[in-house]
Amino acid sequence: LCFSAQEGILYFYHIKDLQYEMKICIEILQPISSLIFSPDYTVLLLVTDQGTVYTYKPVHSDEAVKLLDTCSSCFLAADFLTPGNKYCVSVTLSGEVQVWFLEDGTCLSKINLDIEVHV
Repeated sequence: LCFSAQEGILYFYHIKDLQYEMKICIEILQPISSLIFSPDYTVLLLVTDQGTVYTYKPVHSDEAVKLLDTCSSCFLAADFLTPGNKYCVSVTLSGEVQVWFLEDGTCLSKINLDIEVHV
């Protein structure tokens, strides 16, 4: 079980039978608005209230890597494009939808919906 608190801390709870263990995985110092696991559960996308998107590989790393940062409009949401976990799609408050290569954060494609987006 993974969850975050308003302080920008990602917690991991390992639950087995009636026992549990809590571990602090990472601190990014920005409130986390959403967590999305890749289809194979190896990568976690973290979207902050400020619109920054981070990737976190729980098995391979103790820190999150900033993938996308706020440009003209805050990222409202992001998710993986399946199958696989090489690409993600994001949407900004201003209605811009973008496809990103997760390896280096390269924007591969974008389209503007010409509408304001809300959750």
